[in-house]
Amino acid sequence: MTAIDDNPAPEKRLGSAKRGYSGKIHKVAADGVNSSLSALELESRLLELGFVEGARVEVLHEGIVGGDPIAVRIDNVTVAMRRREAMAVIVV
Repeated sequence: MTAIDDNPAPEKRLGSAKRGYSGKIHKVAADGVNSSLSALELESRLLELGFVEGARVEVLHEGIVGGDPIAVRIDNVTVAMRRREAMAVIVV
């Protein structure tokens, strides 16, 4: 008999993930994120970079000062980004 997991993995924001984190993108939601871009612009840019639902994501590197920026691998592409903008990416 196989048990069904009623507790799916909790969502977290990519901007709060530490080096070595690996997961899957659940959605991009920039509302309330502190960025110089509008929420719509930030979401559009992230989607253009490959931050799409279902993509595998891994935090490869953190900056020395305050852990910012971070280097993230999305599928086979590596992107450097500010943590505050990575807060718009919801991962599981």
